[in-house]
Amino acid sequence: QVQLVESGGGMVQAGDSLTLSCAASGRTANTSTMAWFRQAPGKEREFVSATTWSGLSTYYGDAVEGRFTLSRDKAKNTVYLRMNSLQPEDTAVYYCAAKSPLRGAYYRRTDYTDWGQGTRVTVSP
Repeated sequence: QVQLVESGGGMVQAGDSLTLSCAASGRTANTSTMAWFRQAPGKEREFVSATTWSGLSTYYGDAVEGRFTLSRDKAKNTVYLRMNSLQPEDTAVYYCAAKSPLRGAYYRRTDYTDWGQGTRVTVSP
């Protein structure tokens, strides 16, 4: 099991940038696939980005490709989501998630077994 603690959410204006952090701890923290999902009011939780335990492979959802960058500091067991050119449609609660690299698909919410409490991002026009 992996414990996840997110931080870095807040209120910004359109065009601004923000960086979210997710600190992982637990026996398998340094070998897990790590991801970010987000959930806007009234919508389903959607895939944002994921990275393998090595950090060599990183994936992005269509809505954030080219604007968001996911990085991983293995020494700190922390992943960072740098969000540039934020738009009001990026407003959501952002969740960090972890799963075994042997389990399921990186983009599939239901394959993730461990979740953080979420951090809210609000982007005003």
